[in-house]
Amino acid sequence: MPTTTAAAPVPVNVPELSIFDPVYLGIDESGMPVEVRLIYRNMLIAGEPGGGKSSLLNVIAAHGALSTDCRLCLFDGKQVELGQWEACADVFVGPDLALAIATVRRLQIVMDNRYRHLRWRLRRKIRRNDNFSPILILIDELAYFTATVGDKKLREDFASLVRDLVARGRAVGIIVVAATQRPSSDIIPTSLRDLFAYRAAFRCTTDSSSDIILGHGWANRGYTANTISPTNHGCNLLLAEGGVPHLMKTGWMDDDTCTRIAAHAAQTRAAARQERQAAQAPKPKLDLVAA
Repeated sequence: MPTTTAAAPVPVNVPELSIFDPVYLGIDESGMPVEVRLIYRNMLIAGEPGGGKSSLLNVIAAHGALSTDCRLCLFDGKQVELGQWEACADVFVGPDLALAIATVRRLQIVMDNRYRHLRWRLRRKIRRNDNFSPILILIDELAYFTATVGDKKLREDFASLVRDLVARGRAVGIIVVAATQRPSSDIIPTSLRDLFAYRAAFRCTTDSSSDIILGHGWANRGYTANTISPTNHGCNLLLAEGGVPHLMKTGWMDDDTCTRIAAHAAQTRAAARQERQAAQAPKPKLDLVAA
């Protein structure tokens, strides 16, 4: 882990959240807050470079970091988009495809064991007061791991494993939020895109690219990210609970704000971990059932 300097004190009004709470993403065209519930859901974020995808990832990462009932698992090929949250995460994977595959396989084991636990309890999904925590998986630049680096077979393995987590992980609290700046069918095949309940389309150069993110036919109905101005950073079409894409402006945090929140969250998580360890035997990171 790289050496970091201590962050400045965080304002006392930083809240402690829950991953079961609605996640604030930004504001809509009327200036009203836009919130979504990520628990039991997954989100796809895509668009042209510079549109603001990283801002949305950081907003979600901040909520996850401040949620002490949530585990963080971060994948970042560039290492800097999610790097500020590394101290809050159980796992941080940089530009290492082999490690990325190994980590996703571990998550798959976690998922399968949790399902066995639910089956034993005659339950269909986890609850807020369960003895194991949801896991928030953030992947920055999905294309890096699925189409850019390493052997083709390894990239296909990673894509297949992620698809399995997206398809089966929701009920056991495994949440996947994946972002890519290459909205093409080879990066986001329909079989994967349609598994994401939430989709955020940032600026795209063509209607077809927008449809690859939101789903086929939305451009013909007047919902296309091609109409978003290149200078309107952070603006996107969000397809969520309403069933129809809505224009929204993502909340923005500068590096200093992210660093302060991450430092506060890391301290809060460390304190919560010490309380758990005082009450029961310590458990390893990304254990098989409980958290």
